[in-house]
Amino acid sequence: MKITALAITALMAAVAPASAFVGVNNLGSPALSSSTTTALKETMDAYESQMRAMAAGAPVVSGLASGSRPSAVGTPSSYNTVAPDNFKLAQRWRKKTKQLATLGPASSTFEMIEKLFLAGADVFRLNMSHGEHAQKKELLDIIRQVEAKYEHPIAILGDLQGPKLRVGKFANPEGEMLQTGQAFRFDLNEAPGTNQRVMLPHPEIIEASEPGHVLLIDDGKVKLEVTGTGPGYIDCVVVVGGKIKDKKGVNTPDSILNISCLTPKDRADLQFILDIGVDWVALSFVQRPEDIVEIQRLILAHPAGQTPARPKIMAKIEKPSCFEGNSLETIVELCDGIMVARGDLGVECAPEDVPILQKRIIDECRNQGKPVVVATQMLESMIESPTPTRAEASDVATAIYDGADAIMLSAESAAGSYPEEAVLMQQRIINRVEGDPHYRQYLQSFNPAHDNSAASAIIIAARQIARTVNAKSIVSFTVGGTTAQKASKKRPDVPILAISPLLTTSRQLALSWGVYPEFVEDGVLNTDDFRSMLGEACKIAIKKGLVDDPNDLLVVTAGFPFGTPGAANIVRVIPAAGPTYWDASL
Repeated sequence: MKITALAITALMAAVAPASAFVGVNNLGSPALSSSTTTALKETMDAYESQMRAMAAGAPVVSGLASGSRPSAVGTPSSYNTVAPDNFKLAQRWRKKTKQLATLGPASSTFEMIEKLFLAGADVFRLNMSHGEHAQKKELLDIIRQVEAKYEHPIAILGDLQGPKLRVGKFANPEGEMLQTGQAFRFDLNEAPGTNQRVMLPHPEIIEASEPGHVLLIDDGKVKLEVTGTGPGYIDCVVVVGGKIKDKKGVNTPDSILNISCLTPKDRADLQFILDIGVDWVALSFVQRPEDIVEIQRLILAHPAGQTPARPKIMAKIEKPSCFEGNSLETIVELCDGIMVARGDLGVECAPEDVPILQKRIIDECRNQGKPVVVATQMLESMIESPTPTRAEASDVATAIYDGADAIMLSAESAAGSYPEEAVLMQQRIINRVEGDPHYRQYLQSFNPAHDNSAASAIIIAARQIARTVNAKSIVSFTVGGTTAQKASKKRPDVPILAISPLLTTSRQLALSWGVYPEFVEDGVLNTDDFRSMLGEACKIAIKKGLVDDPNDLLVVTAGFPFGTPGAANIVRVIPAAGPTYWDASL
């Protein structure tokens, strides 16, 4: 009841007709005079002019490390020291669904990475399957330069390769053509392969295989069914014929292999990306919940994993075993985010099952409030073409309608001929879908489970208050990101401004739906003075273009003691005019 009363009190304090600004304002203090209102309008006009100048190419003058912050609304000169961000006018900054772009040979320069960022990329993926460590460090440094230039947190995802299961070599360098219906054996014999057999240097596959199980070679181009097993071999019959060559990949959709999802290479790569400071770590080839526990232990054993800045873990769902029993629910619960890795998932599952599994994964992530990314072949034709197929555009839109937090590009941005166009196309699709009334209906039709915590009640109240008073943003003060993620889970109508004193938290939140993250350095945010925190919220909302009128309202949530994870216990409704015009009791 106290929570409800608090929400109602804040709502009643905030709800006031427009005429309330002539006489008494919506917080009970003297209303803004006509001259003051005119000055505030002039301030906003000056800010608009500065933003337009930025859009025309004026340089950004400072970065995240500078600690500069816009002054409170007051006089037009207040904005003279603001580092304009080019955020307010660009459609790129109006979207809620986030974008991941993989970096590679086509996107390895400052100029191209900056273009991808301005085209819509919120997170950059470093694929550890390709390239050297020195190259990844260089890319990370460039991303941080772009981040500093635009004073906007950017997340970096280090994607571990995972175990690659491959056949051995053949005597014929051209490989062998297998005919449908013929017998074929996989064994541990190192002799070069023939039309009748080849080495399979993975005893775990041999041990896990049973009659009736399926083996897929070269992304499913060749399909075999196990007919029998023995010490060190598997006998199969070819179900779908085709050519099999040296070192082609093997998929085992029916088997749970007794192997770690972290190879020696993955462990070395993990140590490296922890050393250089990535924000997210993606774990490939997840088969069971125990795989998440294994990487959690490795991260916690690293010095960087023992600090509040440790990276979050993203599990890549690409194995059918993830859907056995309650494995999916447990995996989502253990990790911090999920990637629907439709590449291998599409190989090991029937094509008609993948869309259904995608929806199931997204629903489970939304129910638990964990960010979910839909990846692989989203705009595949744009590797070589400046425009996508209509089917690809529809595929991207479907992921957005389903409620995904983010969508990803792989080879399109890493090695394609049109990386900037691919990111921009995704952004255009996002904005188009999010402008469709059906999108809001779809989002609201899904009602995530409540955790019955006070923090969740506050977030639900904040969302309702924002809708009732037509607020422009929900502001969440957060340290570890829990409160902002709870707000994102509820999919409010307005943007979520997440303000954190931890830079890593701000970067990690760049992946969450609807969240506008902002880092505020120590000393700038006075956590002992809530009024000053509210003033900082107004400054940042103006800076990010979330408000454009002094009468615009913000719904602010915070938890005290500040820094307690998930302890949202305060909600306030404030006008964007800033503390100069607030009632002293606020």
